[in-house]
Amino acid sequence: MGYRLGVDVGGTFTDVLLVDEETGVSHRAKTASTPADQSEGVLNGIRKVCRDAGIDLTEVAHVLHGTTVATNAILQGRGARVGLVTTEGFRQVLQIARSYVPGGLAGWIIWPKPEPLARLEHTVEVPGRIAADGGVVTPLDEDRVRAELRRLAGGGIEALTVALINSYANDGHERRVAELAAEVLPGIPVSLSSRVLPEMREYERTVTTVANSYVQPEVSRYVSNLDRSLTGSGITAPLSVLRSDGGLTQAAKAAEDPVALLLSGPAGGVTGAVWFAEQAGHQDFLTFDMGGTSTDVALVLGGKPRIGRETSVGDLTVRATSVDVRSVGAGGGSIAHVPELTKALRVGPQSAGADPGPAAYGAGGTEPTVTDANVVLGHLPQDLAGGEISLDVDAARKAVSGVADAMGLPGVEAAAAGIVDIVNENMLGALRLISVQQGFDPRDFALVSFGGAGPLHANALGRLTGSWPVIVPPSPGVLCAYGDATTCARDEAARTMVRRFSTLDDAELRTALHELADSAAARLEAEGVPRDTQTQSYQVDLRYHGQGFEIPVEVGREAVDGDLLAELGAAFDAEHKRLFSFLLDNEREVINLRVTVSGPRPEVAWRTLSEGTGDPSAALVRETEVWMDGATTPARIFDRSKLRAGDVVTGPAIVVEMDSTTLVLPGHAATVHPSGSLLIRPSNDQTNEEG
Repeated sequence: MGYRLGVDVGGTFTDVLLVDEETGVSHRAKTASTPADQSEGVLNGIRKVCRDAGIDLTEVAHVLHGTTVATNAILQGRGARVGLVTTEGFRQVLQIARSYVPGGLAGWIIWPKPEPLARLEHTVEVPGRIAADGGVVTPLDEDRVRAELRRLAGGGIEALTVALINSYANDGHERRVAELAAEVLPGIPVSLSSRVLPEMREYERTVTTVANSYVQPEVSRYVSNLDRSLTGSGITAPLSVLRSDGGLTQAAKAAEDPVALLLSGPAGGVTGAVWFAEQAGHQDFLTFDMGGTSTDVALVLGGKPRIGRETSVGDLTVRATSVDVRSVGAGGGSIAHVPELTKALRVGPQSAGADPGPAAYGAGGTEPTVTDANVVLGHLPQDLAGGEISLDVDAARKAVSGVADAMGLPGVEAAAAGIVDIVNENMLGALRLISVQQGFDPRDFALVSFGGAGPLHANALGRLTGSWPVIVPPSPGVLCAYGDATTCARDEAARTMVRRFSTLDDAELRTALHELADSAAARLEAEGVPRDTQTQSYQVDLRYHGQGFEIPVEVGREAVDGDLLAELGAAFDAEHKRLFSFLLDNEREVINLRVTVSGPRPEVAWRTLSEGTGDPSAALVRETEVWMDGATTPARIFDRSKLRAGDVVTGPAIVVEMDSTTLVLPGHAATVHPSGSLLIRPSNDQTNEEG
């Protein structure tokens, strides 16, 4: 047993959490992110948390890291110059794409088509053809391959993608191109589509592999620098990085397959939410992670986050397994503005970020943000992050007064309340995307809120969605880091198998799934996870014969060893009915098989608070005044570290802690669960929450 160190880098803050595996006691630190070199902010936070905990850096046994390096490389357009090798006749695969234009029917009129990550002048085509069944139609022209690779070398490419038609069925040609590239382009990293995404559909396979190449040098540099810096600081623990699906992978594997990290940061929050919601006795809930720049939401059903097969970052959508997270540009640093033409208040997606940050931070920011609005309303105390940040109330009022003047409002408080209302509606829209629009009623779910700014808006979002209780875990501002520290190692294997049910039997399908499981298990075993501690989950993509899309269906272990096709068919019909409200008589068809193998959950003890009396008076810090419902009203501020199990905090109230602030609205009350979570409900719906 030892200490697990979870690290999450956000756009504004870097969160670090140190957990004693034996006792569950945790220590946390929040430091400013360092966008120029994120490893600096990470090391600053690690040194601080270890110093506060009174331990030496050498006592850290595991370093688990959620990172946005790959995400930022996509969003900021600072990835590698990628060369692309395609099959002859497919040079414009990225330009043709799927002919999909987002928006309404006339969206194409104003839609600026994003530039592919591999430019056309850096794309070459080579003779050689593989059939859909894996047979060789035309041999690979190796002389032509060498010539085209030399042309790419002259173009100064920094990474290479090889994506040949039908390579998912036979990767021989791709592997040979990679061997030739090692001769012609020494030192250039090569990504093969048959390894990154061994599935049918040439565009999705190509764009996903190109994205892998695009971010690979940046991620590789970052992981290497961080690993080297950790070692130089005396930390000998291995570095693991969080994947988009919420599992961990070794640093070297992360650098090799960075496309699997595009939602690494948000996945950590969902994983941490599962950890604490489970302790509070809730299996079905929505997650709401509001940071300084954006808000991420997800849905968890039966204690398992919904996993999607597509990952979207900005204008880019790739085929990669990830927690189904939706993001909106709404955070504590989101800037409020009033367009001259409409005079209608807007909030975000532009953000003040970490530098200069909201005006209240006193670091040079002058534009009004959501944080400034909360300061004006009295919802935020003057000291944040355990006293490390002192808020400038006058600067916040001055910034927000610009909104009041532009809209002709009678007071700065009215403008601040409008900013908060609008950002809440923006986040409600995101929550509806992962609930109502997916066929789920949010009133059937709890709402787990975290992030530095999330608990400040959680009660209002609970009221808008009807999701109760609102659960605010301990240390909500560093919950993503908690997720990093409490999740497990994971690997995945996939294969395309296009077969109608009538041409397939249980034994053949079962054998294929077991082969994939063995492949992923072997890789995980090589990372030090014994096979007898591994668990498998199975997924099959199905469609009706003739459909142009497929639906992923989860398969239980019992079904794999039982009436597999019958179970799959019933599960597919149920999911199709839920999504589209109808069924077809067409025969069902298997498209892709996928197996995820996970290591054991880390043995981190759960903490239990001592029993209180129900009266939170011992945690009272002081009385204050807040602006709510159009008027100033008295409220109380409580120190969360002094609350005990069973204590009930009635609104209006503010609960403060080192990394976040929770607002309890009038007519609501927060009950302290023994696990440390705050469970907020309408006052007329308070029940004894012991599990």
